[in-house]
Amino acid sequence: MSIDTHVIMDETAIRRALTRIAHEILERNKGIEGCVLAGIKTRGVFLAKRLAERLEEIEGASIPWGELDVTFYRDDRNKTAGAANEQSFKLPVHGKKVILFDDVLYTGRTIRAAMDAIMDCGRPESIQLAVLADRGHRELPIRPDYIGKNVPTSKSEEIEVLLQEIDGSDVVRIMHHREEN
Repeated sequence: MSIDTHVIMDETAIRRALTRIAHEILERNKGIEGCVLAGIKTRGVFLAKRLAERLEEIEGASIPWGELDVTFYRDDRNKTAGAANEQSFKLPVHGKKVILFDDVLYTGRTIRAAMDAIMDCGRPESIQLAVLADRGHRELPIRPDYIGKNVPTSKSEEIEVLLQEIDGSDVVRIMHHREEN
């Protein structure tokens, strides 16, 4: 089996997408007052940090942001294997507009886990969703509010997000697995 890859977003496209998402968030929420940004571990955390920085540049005020670990909320985990000892999100969410950020939206199961984790931390005013890439194939009725790029894919394809902070470069690419003759 071999893998064909095609770059769909480079560093410039990622930066532009984050800037556009920042402006959309500001417009929808009439600023950032009362908003909290939650980056879904792992790559969503770095994207949320970048988005928080972009929002501060534009708005002149900082938005609280943090890391959201959904490990113990996933439906593909054995629930008896352990439970979270601490809250999965450290910032107050009660009465806040929580903006979840993840790198790729696929089936919606990670986002469902993220919403469960947030609800265990308090009762937010609302939960919004931002993603860098939406590849479709939802298994749950989940729709992002902010999208960096819509990327229609087949089930034999994957979206891979590489970020400078982890991987040494910023790129989003589509990977197609094909059988060799």
